[in-house]
Amino acid sequence: MADFDYDLFTIGAGSGGVRASRLASLSGAKTAVAEEYRPGGTCVIRGCVPKKFMVYASSFAKTFRQAQGYGWSLGEAQFDWPAFRDAMLGEVDRLSGIYAKNLANAGVELIEDRAELAGPHEIRLVKSGRTVTARNILIATGGVPNRPEGLAGAEHAITSNELFHLDTLPEHLVIAGGGYIACEFAQVFAGLGVKTCLIYRGDTVLRGFDDDVRAFVHEQLKESGVRVITHAVFTSIEPSAREGFYTVRLDTGDVLESDAVVLATGRDPYTAGLGLEAAGVEVLESGAIKVDAYSRTSVDHIYAVGDVTNRVNLTPVAIREAMAFVETVFRGRPTAYDHGDIASAVFTQPPVGSVGLSEADARRQHGKIDIYKSKFRPMKGMLTAKPDWMLMKLVVRAEDQVVVGVHIVGDDAPEIIQAVGIAVKAKLTKAQFDAACAVHPTVAEELVTMREKWVDPTLSAAE
Repeated sequence: MADFDYDLFTIGAGSGGVRASRLASLSGAKTAVAEEYRPGGTCVIRGCVPKKFMVYASSFAKTFRQAQGYGWSLGEAQFDWPAFRDAMLGEVDRLSGIYAKNLANAGVELIEDRAELAGPHEIRLVKSGRTVTARNILIATGGVPNRPEGLAGAEHAITSNELFHLDTLPEHLVIAGGGYIACEFAQVFAGLGVKTCLIYRGDTVLRGFDDDVRAFVHEQLKESGVRVITHAVFTSIEPSAREGFYTVRLDTGDVLESDAVVLATGRDPYTAGLGLEAAGVEVLESGAIKVDAYSRTSVDHIYAVGDVTNRVNLTPVAIREAMAFVETVFRGRPTAYDHGDIASAVFTQPPVGSVGLSEADARRQHGKIDIYKSKFRPMKGMLTAKPDWMLMKLVVRAEDQVVVGVHIVGDDAPEIIQAVGIAVKAKLTKAQFDAACAVHPTVAEELVTMREKWVDPTLSAAE
């Protein structure tokens, strides 16, 4: 049998790559991981972690307003962007350092270099020019922001990657996109006092989520001061006569002026220039690496996990795929991660928590379903000048009353959905939800007190 420099070589030190490398090394494999930027990946460096700090920062404006309803008198609030930004990035630095330290503690060699495949078992390190070999290779390079091809002046725009590093807050921000990244950042910057406009090609934001959730979030975007223009796409971005500003033209004929333009039209698998063809690794039309249930590519000893496979692009999923990979390859226990009923959150304001099937998907898969939903004002806002609304919805398979979907929009929805996700994963029934005693007074008690089925008034009794 041929000798190799490593038992496992991982390309990419994000959440999935780091977890797989650590566990493989602790299982006795000689392991190295190459990272061309910084350990931590999208989530820690330019995604979930800094983004949520920004959500926290922007939400204080609303908290200050609500406090008046509870008897608090506040002076004029002022926001210091550089102070917040530097504190946020300092925490990112700390977390990235922990990732590097954890790799070292597990005996993993961290190589700060870009790695590309040079053959079935060969990896070329670009900066050093060195080539190493590995018995097994794991690709965990994640994704990169999409930049629409053919958009005139696209070079004048930034992506979500750069939003964390702005020197100053913009006066006017225009965002292209209607997914969770676009919606989250639109409300973040609106909350920080930036005049914000969201441009979306569809009719309602958050495509892929339950329709009631989409409509609710869409309205909340407007309530938070975001101008939303739908059925529109950018046609060009060009420098404006006003210094530091840009003219954004839309296919609707609308013309906007902004000192910051953001492309938030999704993320693509980061496979460009990776040398996949040199190793014989198949790639899908989307650019994602084709894998089987065990994260194995078209080459037996090369695997891929996380966003680069474009299955379910969530950090915890990448981690679970990585753990299953180690069980399969290094512990002799073939393990395929179950991608069904994964709970997720969107940190809009208010946030979304969702698990299982949307109403539309449930109807397609199961035919007859029962819907329970409630829209109400949470107790916290009732003493304020403008109480919030909250949405809760249960999707129930009619034939056996199993709850196949739960969707929440409102404060604490992400925290609630983590617990509810256990119930949906366990395939509990509506009767079992009903049998749980309510915790009062909470918003979550609504999940176990909804008794009346919702009937769509647009459908006839026969339907």
